[in-house]
Amino acid sequence: MRVLIAEDERMLADSIAEGLRAEALAVDVVYDGDAALERLGVNDYDVLVLDRDLPVVHGDDVCRAVVESGALVRVLMLTAAVAVPARVDGLRLGADDYLTKPFAFEELVARILALGRRASPPSPPLLERSGIRLDPARREVHRDGRFVHLARKEFGLLAELLRADGTIVSAERLLEKVWDEHTDPFTNTVRVTLMKLRRKLGDPPVIETVPGVGYRIP
Repeated sequence: MRVLIAEDERMLADSIAEGLRAEALAVDVVYDGDAALERLGVNDYDVLVLDRDLPVVHGDDVCRAVVESGALVRVLMLTAAVAVPARVDGLRLGADDYLTKPFAFEELVARILALGRRASPPSPPLLERSGIRLDPARREVHRDGRFVHLARKEFGLLAELLRADGTIVSAERLLEKVWDEHTDPFTNTVRVTLMKLRRKLGDPPVIETVPGVGYRIP
């Protein structure tokens, strides 16, 4: 899942991003509405965490632009306003959810995950293919009944390949969905992570490389 945080309180924004990355999410951060619109025009996000009172371009205008564009990104609006009319106004603008400051980080994570599930076609509770069984809720992977311990990026990469249901996934797509904008697009991080993942999954090899195109689990 890829998340964009648009929040002008830099310490808060960076703290949220750090916490979400620990939850194995790919996170980008901007500090004003203009930068948010720029990122949204370039990248595909599952969830936008949007502070309502952004500088340069107000959060309300960012929300309107998202709705008018028809983008699939789900919007979680943040605000210090606690009055019911303020929350209603935010939802009428097109926000999918609303959270007032201060908030519990655990609640923020739960709301982001819930919105992320709505941003894309629902996945089955378990992802299974070619002897691999991945449980997204428990973050567990088994191959032919054997437990496989994976690092966060390895787990995310395997989940994307399984969700593709046998179709080819490009390295660019994997980089976009599992990593964030700070990753060099010319890096070999996808290849290196795949190498580690293949080693942990063991023989016979299950991830197929399609030269010049991408990867798949047939």
